[in-house]
Amino acid sequence: MGYTLEELAAARDRVVPDVAASGLRVLFCGINPGLMTAATGHHFARPGNRFWPVLHAAGFTPRQFRPAEQEELLAHGLGITNVVARATAKADELTALEYREGGRLLAEKVARLRPRWLAVAGVTAYRVAFDDKKAAIGPQQRTLGDTRIWALPNPSGLNAHWTVAAMAEEYGRLRAAAFAEGVGA
Repeated sequence: MGYTLEELAAARDRVVPDVAASGLRVLFCGINPGLMTAATGHHFARPGNRFWPVLHAAGFTPRQFRPAEQEELLAHGLGITNVVARATAKADELTALEYREGGRLLAEKVARLRPRWLAVAGVTAYRVAFDDKKAAIGPQQRTLGDTRIWALPNPSGLNAHWTVAAMAEEYGRLRAAAFAEGVGA
């Protein structure tokens, strides 16, 4: 279903509910909702976003889910949230203060939900939100309680220097770590 420019503009500043539950294996964390996500109410909904294909290629899901099927992630021990809740056309519309406040609120959310891993899809967002200027893609030293953190490449189509294959490999490293721990899915 297509959206008009007016419908997308009306989605600015909307908040998209998390797909989350207590005790997830991985809570994926986007930077903030884009306008298509806010208009549809489905995370990573913009057609050029590679989150859903990468998630499947990395082995997290048995098939490629559509954004409208996001609730099915919960059955696989996965969820989605954002560093900053408000929707914008582009992430560069966010301020450093919003990122830092988002990091504080995200830490509170993680303390409540207690996922095994928080996977931040965007290392730059992670750096600003958690004041970690030297963070690189991969597992981080910092933890939030018992929750480990992994910085992932941003799946946005604008992040062209990461191919789907390269992203799937990095997401796959996280999957191996997350599912090697404990029993069950």
